[in-house]
Amino acid sequence: MNSQRSKIRKASRRRLLSSALALGVGTALLGTRVGHEQARALPDDRIRPPGALPEPEFLAACIRCGLCVQACPPDTLRLADLLDNAMPAGTPFFRARTNPCAMCETIPCVTACPTGALRPSLRDIGDARMGLAGLSAPDRCLSYSGAAFCNSCYWACPIAGTAIRMKQARTRGGGFFMPVVDPDHCTGCGLCEQACVLDGDAAITVRANHAAAR
Repeated sequence: MNSQRSKIRKASRRRLLSSALALGVGTALLGTRVGHEQARALPDDRIRPPGALPEPEFLAACIRCGLCVQACPPDTLRLADLLDNAMPAGTPFFRARTNPCAMCETIPCVTACPTGALRPSLRDIGDARMGLAGLSAPDRCLSYSGAAFCNSCYWACPIAGTAIRMKQARTRGGGFFMPVVDPDHCTGCGLCEQACVLDGDAAITVRANHAAAR
């Protein structure tokens, strides 16, 4: 009888040690995954929703629930899928060229976020800092190059005249006008990039702000 009890205790001890080892390995793998996510350099054209915390804090807080995507009326936000090697799977983003932020006054994506990954203190969409627009390909810009007068990016901006203006001056490209972005007021919504009339890549593009609170 004592021998049988001893065998049972030894078997239970082995199971306990195996469970502890498995838990330790799982925890280590999870920590490695989170560390890898935080260390990953994200593409400039993948923009987080308005109110997103700085990237390491955002990844720690975001539970990949998709509620912000469901709440987005213009269907702007997307979730990175498992095959997307550029971003952590299940995290929300948008691309300015194809699906810019519509600058909803009620900011429904922020309201829907249950964890504060999109900071609830953002009450005015004009205070969002999702990214920064800039004339990334001036030689392709019709106004800058002098090929034509185009101000489509200016008219697309929801705070035109403040976040973006058309500067009248002779450009190096031979034109007489060029869009100039004020970094203190640009929200990074991407509406200017979408509005660029060029085929393919736009002359004005938004670089995502993954480093600072919006």
